[in-house]
Amino acid sequence: MKPQKISDEEFLRLWEEHKSPVKVARLAGISERRVHSRRRSLESKLNLNLLTGKPIHIQKARHEAGLTDGIAIIFSDAHFWPGIRSTAFKGLLWAINELKPHVVIANGDIFDGSSISRHARINWSAVPNVKQELQACQEALKEIEDACEKARHHTQLIWPLGNHDSRFESRLSEAAPQFEGVGGTALKDHFPKWHPCWSCWLSDNVVIKHRYKGGIHATHNNTVNSGVTTITGHLHSLKVTPFGDYNGTRWGVDTGTLAEIDGPQFLDYLEDGPVNWRSGFAVITMKDSKPLWPELVSKYAEGIINFRGQLIDVSKL
Repeated sequence: MKPQKISDEEFLRLWEEHKSPVKVARLAGISERRVHSRRRSLESKLNLNLLTGKPIHIQKARHEAGLTDGIAIIFSDAHFWPGIRSTAFKGLLWAINELKPHVVIANGDIFDGSSISRHARINWSAVPNVKQELQACQEALKEIEDACEKARHHTQLIWPLGNHDSRFESRLSEAAPQFEGVGGTALKDHFPKWHPCWSCWLSDNVVIKHRYKGGIHATHNNTVNSGVTTITGHLHSLKVTPFGDYNGTRWGVDTGTLAEIDGPQFLDYLEDGPVNWRSGFAVITMKDSKPLWPELVSKYAEGIINFRGQLIDVSKL
């Protein structure tokens, strides 16, 4: 039997109504595999994020940080894992203490959600359960919160949501929709000090969100298409791309990953293949509501970070 043909418009209508690959596949008369393929194709074609389940409960899509002058530290893709404190994570604690930022932004994918991924388990790979992951996230975020409290009172803690973060509520909304609104069924319930949003604007000139454009030229395309300095995670590449036009210079920034690039979160997924990833995070200094040239903090070796031309030992943190 040939698979049923379905227009883009009908597919998007079914997705908007149900937000479930299983339900869309059944109603459209196609396989789940084809649903996921079609979804990825439409996301790329139309520049959409077709999330499964109901979106994570957030009060506002956009958070205005209002940072006229000061420092923001932005990390992403921590994929916090039980028992692991990466070099970049220790470097983040050091940077908070040294730079005393006004804003710290966890730019998506704090939570990995490996045990509730839509992707099939690889071989007999052992992954932590949701409770273990949540505890790892809470412990790591508590260290960050304590460092911020010690360095500067009233640091803004902001959390633009990532695609891995969405797994938590997507799985619950599909499997047990009757529990909507019950305490603990929203991921933000477990990180109460962090303000969730889809994008954070440091000023009218700088936006931070987990992802926008994809591919090797994402940082360039992000700032060209958005018209402002655009800071994203998701691709783990850790780089700064300047772009200039008649309006001056703005930047596309990828904040890398706070995790170790060879960590257990990615071990079986990568099949020991090489990746164009780097472990670290970004520092943005705002002056008169405009960003100075973005700076990167990167892992140099185990327990050592590279920042402003210096190698800094953070192994004891």
